[in-house]
Amino acid sequence: MNPTDFLKHLKEQSFYQNQLVHVERLGGRMVRYESLERPLLRPLVEAIQAGGTTRLYRHQAQAIDAIRAGHNVVVATGTASGKTLCYNLPVLEAALLNSNTRALYLFPTKALAQDQLRALTELTQRLKAAMPARNGMPPWLPRFGSYDGDTSPNSRTRLRREANIILTNPDMLHVGILPNHNLWAQFLKNLKFVVVDEAHIYRGVFGSHVAAVLRRLTRLCQLYGNQPRFICCSATIANPGDHIERLTGQRPLVVDDDGSPQAPKQFALWNPPFIDPKKTARRSPNGEAANLFAEMTRQEIRNITFTKARVVAELILSYARQALDRTDPDLKERIASYRAGYLPEQRREIEQALFQGQLIGVTATSALELGVDVGGLDATVSVGYPGTVASLWQQAGRAGRSNSSSLAIMVGLDNPLDQYFMRHPDQLFGRPHEHALIDPGNVYILEQHLPCAAHEQPLTPADESLFGRGFVEAMVKLEEQGIVTYESEHDKWYYRGRPYPAQHVSIRSVGSKPIVLVDSSRKMKRLEEMDEVSAFSRVHPGAVYMHQGDSYMVTELDLIKGQATLTPARVDYYTQPHERSEVNIVRSLKHRQMKLCTAFWGAVRVTQQVVGYRRVRQFSEADLGETPLEMPANTFETRALWWDVPIEWLKHLGARGWDFLGGLHAVEHAAIGLLPLFAMCDRWDIGGLSTPMHPDTERPQIFIYDGYPGGVGISEQGFALLTDLWEATLATIKECPCEEGCPSCIYSPKCGNNNEPLDKRAAIWILESLLRT
Repeated sequence: MNPTDFLKHLKEQSFYQNQLVHVERLGGRMVRYESLERPLLRPLVEAIQAGGTTRLYRHQAQAIDAIRAGHNVVVATGTASGKTLCYNLPVLEAALLNSNTRALYLFPTKALAQDQLRALTELTQRLKAAMPARNGMPPWLPRFGSYDGDTSPNSRTRLRREANIILTNPDMLHVGILPNHNLWAQFLKNLKFVVVDEAHIYRGVFGSHVAAVLRRLTRLCQLYGNQPRFICCSATIANPGDHIERLTGQRPLVVDDDGSPQAPKQFALWNPPFIDPKKTARRSPNGEAANLFAEMTRQEIRNITFTKARVVAELILSYARQALDRTDPDLKERIASYRAGYLPEQRREIEQALFQGQLIGVTATSALELGVDVGGLDATVSVGYPGTVASLWQQAGRAGRSNSSSLAIMVGLDNPLDQYFMRHPDQLFGRPHEHALIDPGNVYILEQHLPCAAHEQPLTPADESLFGRGFVEAMVKLEEQGIVTYESEHDKWYYRGRPYPAQHVSIRSVGSKPIVLVDSSRKMKRLEEMDEVSAFSRVHPGAVYMHQGDSYMVTELDLIKGQATLTPARVDYYTQPHERSEVNIVRSLKHRQMKLCTAFWGAVRVTQQVVGYRRVRQFSEADLGETPLEMPANTFETRALWWDVPIEWLKHLGARGWDFLGGLHAVEHAAIGLLPLFAMCDRWDIGGLSTPMHPDTERPQIFIYDGYPGGVGISEQGFALLTDLWEATLATIKECPCEEGCPSCIYSPKCGNNNEPLDKRAAIWILESLLRT
């Protein structure tokens, strides 16, 4: 069933109530080839021809020419555009010409590394067939292998000694390779290429950590008299050159003229219908997505349904299985969920089942956004705007990888940003890609990585040029704590902390210890794990946690043992944490005078605490009440944007019978929801606070802060584009058809005050006043 027929089929279903609000028809793109400045080695030409590549796309040829010329390169093109050949071909060519050549391939996940290992194996097998034997001896081929936590000790030794190419991930580089660089001396001395695949993923706190790891790598290569080149591949983003420079510390040549062909695609926007006459509530987007997922399964349309949260992936799978059980019970085992947290062997099984067609579809978090090969798909569903245009197109690009047309559907959530796009599809499909944001000078992150660097090799003042802004402040703090000591005789800082510091630094979270989730009904079988800060909100006592579509009740969270005990539960609800936050100003770093107020950006101290949880009915999303809870508070310093609101406006709004605090609160919620329009982030990456009288300023204030220690540049982007943010926020609130406010404009699922008070009219008046000339 083609996309047009399936959309027509959907309109004939009993659940259809005019949810289809827009269909964007995206025409295909013609292929553009280009020749290399000099031909590849003949065996490489024959190897790629045997794999079906007879000519190189324009961007492939440009990238290979630039790499051969000695440039650092970033290839920023679309999904399935053949970026892998951009680095495999020049790396293999260099290894064939000089057997001492070494390359390090970095992938954000082990799954992607394993997938690329298969592709590299197939390419070298074809290369072997193209190379004649000499004197009866088989041809020499570049050696390679995967180096991760599953690699045996014997294999690790062999790879260090013999491999031309090592495929790994930033975690293993951070904790396994760099601290043991003496074992890697020959490899690092001959390291010619560092390949960073899916480089757009390295943003926010994770990207800032990886930037520090890559600087540590560069530093150790320099120790061994070497300066490797970086080859980076990225989805299309607004600032590929600047992003890669911040990530690697090296300025790249940008290759972004995509020459690959693209099949036609239909992209539909699906908005859940209102369920009340006042137009304040919509039908559950999870239920809507489950209907689409189940119907695609019935029609055997191979798909991935992407969600923004693990629990939503599990809920949609559960709802769809219940629907299929009523009509097509044989099909309910042909769908599954796939997300971070599952054990590696579980994820490999699901990938294989989807690739081989045993599964028709999976619900997934962004873990499947990346380029793991799961075979040809017909459709994707994105449950909510994923936070960035780049992620949306990555998800949509997973379908239609051949010349056949494909379908993408985005289901609108009941929040300001999604509803803005539902009403303004041109702003979604005509929107430029966002800037990827990382902060390599984040002092909080440098405080964790500089001890690792000093442990690897004593630091010197010259290292400031490598680690940049934040180096001096971080070193002062580390000296005060006795973690490093300065010896003037050698002009170096020496590490004096506990052994092996890298093992105490998590590069994928804020650094809290892991919590293991176990099933008490199966002899404490390990299900998955998460970091401690996440555990406070997701596996607190009384929480309902979902794993592979099954519900579990959390009976105990033992922070000392690092264990959450779960037991299977038959319940018809799920739980949502209720968090409260406080914000205190540490110092202002920038300020600007707006028309009627002053805006600031600077350092703040945020305290967050889970104070309860709500039970929410499955399918209907009805609120079943709240249970109080007191989890440990989490306090961290970060960066925030805040602005004054004139106190005199209290009288103006009071005279109209409107609620001043309700207006501030509504502006805060809506502005947080719209900030991802301007910064490459998700609304869950940021938090906020509004108050009629802040104790630090004694004025009404609205704060929007980065949700990570040290900040990652999100609020700074909002500060730079504050007028644009106010304008988009005003448009979203005014255009929403509700009378008094709703989740589509001013309600927030993260609100620590149960969305009270909120005043839509006051919010419109405040924003219009802020923007008044």
